Amino acid sequence: MQTIEDIQKTLKESPAVMLYFSAPTCNVCHALKPKLLDAIQSNFGDFKIISIDTSLDQEAAAYFSVFAIPTVLVFLEGREFLRKSRHMSVDEVVREIKRPYEIMMS
Repeated sequence: MQTIEDIQKTLKESPAVMLYFSAPTCNVCHALKPKLLDAIQSNFGDFKIISIDTSLDQEAAAYFSVFAIPTVLVFLEGREFLRKSRHMSVDEVVREIKRPYEIMMS
C-alpha cells in the first residue's frame, strides 16, 4: 500500500501515471484490470501504473475523490487528464490517451 505522499511523488517524477482504484469484492474490477494494464503497457511504454485497493486505502480514494469502482485516473505531466468510472472499455481509454501521450513524448 502506498501513501498519498508516495503517489504524489510518482505523479511529479513520472510523465504518465495511471491510478487504478478497485476492491477485492468488485468482479468488474478483476475482469477489467488485466486487459487494461496489458493495453496500457503495450501501447504506452513510459506509463507508471499504481493499483489502489479502496477497501484498504480509503484515504487515497477520498483524496482523489473516487467514490465508485473501478475508477481509472490518468495523469499526464502531473495533471489529471482522464477520469473514468464504472463503465469503460479498454479501447476507449487507450484511444483517449493516445494522441496527447504521443504529443507529450515527442
